[in-house]
Amino acid sequence: MPAQSVLVVEDTDEIRELVTTVLRRAGFDVREAASGAACLDEVRRDAPDLIVLDLGLPDADGTEICRQIRAETQCYVLMLTARAEEVDLLIGLAVGADGYMAKPFSPRELVARVQAMLRFPRTAPAAAGPAAVAEESVRRLAELEVDEGSREVRVDGAVVDLTRTEFDLLAALASRPGRVLQRETLLREVWQTDWEGNLRLVEAHMSNLRRKLVAAGLNSPEIRTVRGVGYRLVA
Repeated sequence: MPAQSVLVVEDTDEIRELVTTVLRRAGFDVREAASGAACLDEVRRDAPDLIVLDLGLPDADGTEICRQIRAETQCYVLMLTARAEEVDLLIGLAVGADGYMAKPFSPRELVARVQAMLRFPRTAPAAAGPAAVAEESVRRLAELEVDEGSREVRVDGAVVDLTRTEFDLLAALASRPGRVLQRETLLREVWQTDWEGNLRLVEAHMSNLRRKLVAAGLNSPEIRTVRGVGYRLVA
């Protein structure tokens, strides 16, 4: 089985070489880019399984590069920021990244985060069965349709533009309607990590998901917060 591929996008040579080295030692097939333009060229040439993307690139804003990546591929994106306080802002901007790490970071933690994200590659399965199998992948709850086969969400038939992470959160809730899912459960299922420092990721992405569903005109079902516990999807 070929090694999973990672693209490291970082303009500081020392950091890029460090990240590349530790990921290669962990068994990943690593490519490098030192600018936003080079990153997009690499993605268009051969999209990797995951991109480690620095926010502060010399030729482009990392958030804009992330949005362009999202328009062209659904690979994981782990964004590196210069300051921990930038993380909340980035989450609020809904740039489409799947995770964030502030510098300075532990190389061991970086490898662990990459391994956790890639433990279950999130690619849509190829159509191999009859139409009935595809039909089973569509969950219908009142005005909402969650199609896990095509990874589309529809409200009254209209497609809602969600990030990969937002789709996975909604799919997890839709698979168990009415049941409360703890934030820790969502963290494990969507981000494949138990690190509690990521709990604010769940809250922020859930807020963005709700906002998009309401803007799309969804009245039922709704995502309800169970204070201190988690979330549930209720018709």
